[in-house]
This record gives sequence, structure tokens and C-alpha cells, in this order.
Amino acid sequence: MGLNSTPSANRVHIGFFGRRNAGKSSVVNAVTGQELAVVSEIKGTTTDPVTKAMELLPMGPVVIIDTAGIDDEGALGELRVQKTRQILNKTDVAVLVMDGTVSVEEAEKELIGIFREKKIPYVLAINKDDLRQQEDRLPEDMLPGEAENIIRISARTGFQIEELKEKIAHLAVAEETKRQIVGDLLNPMDFVVLVAPIDSAAPKGRLILPQQQTIRDILESGAVSIVVREHELKETLRQLGRKPAMVITDSQVFAQVSADTPEEVLLTSFSILFARYKGNLKTAVQGAAAIENLQDGDKVLISEGCTHHRQCDDIGSVKIPRWLATYTKKQLNICLSSGTEFPEDLSEYKLVIHCGGCMLGEREMKYRLKCAADQRVPVTNYGIAIAYMQGILRRSVELFPEVLAQLHEKR
Repeated sequence: MGLNSTPSANRVHIGFFGRRNAGKSSVVNAVTGQELAVVSEIKGTTTDPVTKAMELLPMGPVVIIDTAGIDDEGALGELRVQKTRQILNKTDVAVLVMDGTVSVEEAEKELIGIFREKKIPYVLAINKDDLRQQEDRLPEDMLPGEAENIIRISARTGFQIEELKEKIAHLAVAEETKRQIVGDLLNPMDFVVLVAPIDSAAPKGRLILPQQQTIRDILESGAVSIVVREHELKETLRQLGRKPAMVITDSQVFAQVSADTPEEVLLTSFSILFARYKGNLKTAVQGAAAIENLQDGDKVLISEGCTHHRQCDDIGSVKIPRWLATYTKKQLNICLSSGTEFPEDLSEYKLVIHCGGCMLGEREMKYRLKCAADQRVPVTNYGIAIAYMQGILRRSVELFPEVLAQLHEKR
């Protein structure tokens, strides 16, 4: 992706939900003006969720998600419903599509209950208005404010589709976040050195998303970014002629970068910066201490927010398990998850080590952290776990006094 593209994690995620054959896919196509989803008279045409990042007026950059019918039947149907529930964890605005020619059933009531539980704003779109022959039979326990977001539409004729988009846009308007990745820590014309390893796991022809986003944030702050590989850092710092404001490194070369960065220069990692950006830095720092308590046979979940082809020396499936084994000297049971396959039941794990979450929206990341907190399972992230095991965590959070104070209290 280009530097000027909006990452999916920063887009409003709009999920379309409902029973089979309520017309969800037709409504998605009408709202987007594109044939994103297969439309058929046969119930259950949509199987796995269909996702599309796009520009949608009047909202701007969004991710549209068309889901399987919540009332799907049979073993395969249950898997599809489970996928739909997982999608709810990343949904910022929900559109519940109802068939206006039939009455409300438990499936709709259950979905509304989940929306309320997860505090997801939603629109109730009553489809097939052109076929309606009776008054709407709406859910009986609508809360104050919810009734305002009920709208009758027809995907077939286009009736009130523009009005539906306006309602979705209204719910999607949130307070603009003032958080920055690193720009708030910099002054104009500060020098920042970024260490980006180029190895077999690096994408061909481009930088990974956290590196792209950090560079963009540095540029917007008026500072200067200098990007080097790990073996070029020492000479770069020598030739720079002035002390950089900080060095930011990829976590997997933390130890080497720490050794090559003078003590008087602030050092941190992309993973630590993104933990702060996502609002979970304190939690992740606290969670890293659980590494000390791991015993033989303990289960550790290593989770990535995206899916990719794992390389021979993959950081999540190879390097971190190897560092854990070396540090703890225990025989651990390492489990892996990726993409949306994050288990709801974490009770069997003694520790969760999550990636930086650059591909996950704030809502989904908060959901995962809440799952761990509710079940009292410590959670940390790649960079913080690596810094902890390599004895450089204290140095890598010096930028954040409130987090550093936590570490002092644990002495």
C-alpha cells in the first residue's frame, strides 16, 4: 500500500448483519454502488464474511463487511455464525437488515442484544419495503435513541438508500483521536533514526505497515526520519553529526540495536509505540512480568492480527518461542492464532503475547485485551516481551515516565 493510503485498521468498519435471505447482500451492493456480494434467492448464499475497503460518501474511507446469516443451520452454518460473531468484535457501526415482509424473530433480538452488550451503534434497516403489505413488527424493547435509527428501505428500488447512508455516517462520526504514534514526542527538525531489517520475512519492495505509518507521523510532525538496516546503525549514528531525538527499531533486532545505540540516546520499538497508540502500553508492560512465572507445560498463546505466509524464521512462530525457551528454560506449550481466529476462551493460557496490532482496529484490540482481563490472563506484545527477555525493557520505555514508574514500583 502507498504511504497516502488509509490503513484498514484506521477505517470505520461497517458490518451488515441479519437472517438469511433478509437481503443483506443486496443492501450492501445498493449502499456501495458496487457488486461486492453475491445475490441470490437461495437462503445462505453468503458463506464467509465478504470484506471490502473503499471510499464511501459521505463517510470517507471505510471497510464494508457482509456477513453470513445469523440463523444459518447445520455444522457448516454454525461455523459461519461463529465467523459473524467474530466480525462483531471489529465492527464500529452495525446495520441490522430485516425482511420487512416477515415478523421479528429471536435472531434479530439476539443480534440487538449483542450490539447493546458490545456498545456498537446500529441502524435497523427494514428491507423489501416495496413488497410490504402490513405494518412493521419491530422489536418490543427498543431503547431511547434506538428508534431514531430505524429506516424502511428497498435495495431493489433504491428507496431511502441515501437516507440509510446518512444514518450510518451519523453513527460513524466519533471524536477524532488526538493520539499520535510518535509525533507528539518530537520537535520540528528533530532527527529520528528508524531501524528496519530487510530479511526473508520482509515484504518485497516495500516497508511493513507500522514502519510506513511511523514515517508518515514523523513527517507530519516536521521532524526528519532516517531509515537504516540494523548493521548500518552504528556508522549512521557516528556520521550523523548530532544526537538524534530517538532510535526506533524493529523488535526482532532489539538486542543488537540496543548495543549499538549510545546510552544517552532514547531507544524504543515500533511495537512499543503502537501499544501506546492503541492504548494498551501499561497493560502490555505489566503482562510481560508473567514470563517469570512460566512453568513446564504451561500454554502460551502467540497471536497475530493479520494472516501471512510464515517464513522459516518467522518472529511469531519461531523466534519468540525460541527466546521464551532460552529465557525461561522451561518446556512450554506454544499455541498460535492469526487473523480473526482469536479464541474467546483464554482460561487455559498462562500468557498471551500479541503482535502490535497494526492491522486491527481499536475496537477489536480492546475486545481482545478485555477477554484476557476478564479471565485474568496476562497479556503483552511482541516488542515488550522481547525487550523484557533481553533486559532492555526499562530503557525502551524511558520515553514514557508513567510506564517507567510502574517498573520502579515492581523492584
